[in-house]
Amino acid sequence: MKKTTLRKSMGITAFLLSGVVLTACGGNNGNSNGESTAESNNGSSGDQEEVTVRLTGWQSSPTEQRYFEETIDAFEEANPHINVEVDTIADQYMDVLRTRLIGGEAADVFFLDAFEAPGLIEAGVVEPLDDYVTDEFNIDDFEDPLIDAFRREDQLWGLPKDTSTLALFYNKEHFEEAGIESPPETWEEMEETAEELTTGDRYGFGIVTDLARLHFIAESQGGEVAVDNQANFTDPDVINALQPIIDMRNEKEIGASPADVGAEWGGDMFGTERASMIIEGNWMIEFMEDAFPEVDYGVVEIPKIEEERSTMAYTVSYSMNAASEKKEEAWQLIEFLTGEEGMETWTSSGLALPSRQSVAESLDYTDDEIYAPFMEGASYATVWADDTNLPIINSNFENQFSSAFLGDQSLEEAMEEAERTANNEIQD
Repeated sequence: MKKTTLRKSMGITAFLLSGVVLTACGGNNGNSNGESTAESNNGSSGDQEEVTVRLTGWQSSPTEQRYFEETIDAFEEANPHINVEVDTIADQYMDVLRTRLIGGEAADVFFLDAFEAPGLIEAGVVEPLDDYVTDEFNIDDFEDPLIDAFRREDQLWGLPKDTSTLALFYNKEHFEEAGIESPPETWEEMEETAEELTTGDRYGFGIVTDLARLHFIAESQGGEVAVDNQANFTDPDVINALQPIIDMRNEKEIGASPADVGAEWGGDMFGTERASMIIEGNWMIEFMEDAFPEVDYGVVEIPKIEEERSTMAYTVSYSMNAASEKKEEAWQLIEFLTGEEGMETWTSSGLALPSRQSVAESLDYTDDEIYAPFMEGASYATVWADDTNLPIINSNFENQFSSAFLGDQSLEEAMEEAERTANNEIQD
């Protein structure tokens, strides 16, 4: 049976190849009864002075842009006295945003990736939101790992507008040909399954080697990739957890990266059937439908490692500029964009997933055979975020782990060099 894809009220499909979906969400304006504030504002807006709130985000696909514009239009209709001026940064988003924040020229509200959040928070340019949040906003509705990604020093510095997680994609036809009745439940079973699926021109398992995908695996045996905001790659538990990834390619020859088969990314590798299984994000769903509709596949949660469920989650907040002179209106915008009503409108496309549990349930994502594994993962995921030095730690990991993966040096040697160079950069 072919996969089923949710089609909601605004069923438009799109995909993003970067591996992390970074998109816009909507809201319910914080009303306790869930109703739009349009009626309450109509008739009284004439007494309110018009205010323009600036919002900065990054370049979106045409589909994303349409949804985003519709959400902004809905906010302006509900709040006639507030005009939203959207400023899109087409390239080098964080570099441009930092420059503007430091120079006092940044927008009132901006997108902030959890990966980059600690640095800006420490710089003092982000406004804490705790005093703005009311009980009616129902902050407990957000998945804990996602909201916690924007907590620092016991304060809340942003609200997650949506999320993407990882799950295991598997080719049903390949499983049937090999006589395999069901997808693996544990990592050990997955390796055994990958061996059965590997043929002369096909690998059983596709491997994406960046730390953003491997972070949860690296810490699956109790080790920590970073300790006290410094690289900790030589932790024996980290090395032992990552060694099976290396061995699947170099020793067992049952796994390979997209580059090994001439593919640009995991989606191409899986879609061209050069890998029977691969761990990828929910952005793959629309990509497979558009580019490889003939491939019959299923999705399950990532097999258990050390008897525990784990995955990665990627999320972005709407955050407020600490220097904004329109904080009340900026909060109204954030409240709307991260509330239930608008989030349901945006995430009904399936491109990004809701960060609110209630929205996932209302859109039936939790019951859909393709989307449910991703939503399940949101409750226990490791969010791609850590501390202020994660960008340095990440870049040095990738520089060295890839050489171990290619067999140019041992994993121990690679991790020693990655840790040494990362921590030297941090100290400097």
